[in-house]
Order: sequence, then C-alpha cells, then structure tokens
Amino acid sequence: MKQSPYRIFLLLAVLAGAFFFSFAIQAEPEGAEHPGWMTDFEAAKAKAAAENKPMLVDFTGSDWCIWCVKLDDEVFSKPGFQDYAKANLILVEIDFPRKKEQSAELKQQNNALAQKYAVRGYPTILLLDAKGEVLAKTGYRKGGPDQYVEHLRGLLADAKPAGI
Repeated sequence: MKQSPYRIFLLLAVLAGAFFFSFAIQAEPEGAEHPGWMTDFEAAKAKAAAENKPMLVDFTGSDWCIWCVKLDDEVFSKPGFQDYAKANLILVEIDFPRKKEQSAELKQQNNALAQKYAVRGYPTILLLDAKGEVLAKTGYRKGGPDQYVEHLRGLLADAKPAGI
C-alpha cells in the first residue's frame, strides 16, 4: 500500500507539533512554578502601590534550601495562605537556585536585592511597603498556613505605617 504525500506531510506536521508543544509545556516563564508570585521587583512595587498592599518578599533557594522547600510545601502552597495573600499581599520571589536557569537580568536584580536588604540566609521573608521599605523580617515557622498567616498579621499590625 502506497502512502500519499499528503498523508506523510500531515503525519510529520502532527509529530512536529507534538514535539514543540512538549517543549513549550516544560519551558515555563520565570516565576511560573508559583502562580501569583512575581519575580520583577520594580513591577511588584508598582502593583503594591496601585493596590495599596504590602509586599511579602521571599528570598529563597528554591531547588536546594531544605527550609525554603518546607516553607513552600507547608505554607505557601496551601489554600489558607494563598487566599490570605491574594487579598492582602503582593507576593515576590527572589530566588537563588542552583539548578534552575535564570536570565542574567533576574540574577543581577536578585543579587542586588539580597545585598540591599542584607540577606544572609534562606529563607528570608521580608514584608515591605510599596516603596521597598522594610516593615518586618521573618523566615520559616512551623505550624502550617493558618499559624503563618496569624504571624504575618501580627507583624503587619505592629509595623504598618499609615496608608498601607
């Protein structure tokens, strides 16, 4: 049985499409593995100002830091935290991975921010106002999302300047 050139072309087109689609699924944009988290600090500041919300900035080593992974698994990935954050915070991830690829611009931004805020370990969680001023500093805390949200509420209540 002889195949028509049209059928062969169609088969090749389908296979090529499947091949490229599989790469598109794997090549997520920076920050996409954590929906709702921003990686562009200046854009996050603008959003914080526009929405009149503080920023929660997570300085993390997402693919190597044990406590960072625990914080993500136990708190940041849970609906209790996500619901609170969506209504009350602008989430910013400042990542220092060992295996994940990052653009040169993102690496430069993250290094400059770590230096500016004197980050010495991971995870370091900063609550910042829309101007980038530190409201509070924290890190990993056991207890799950509800206790972490209460901890954040307390920090913000103690440090909240007028207008946020």
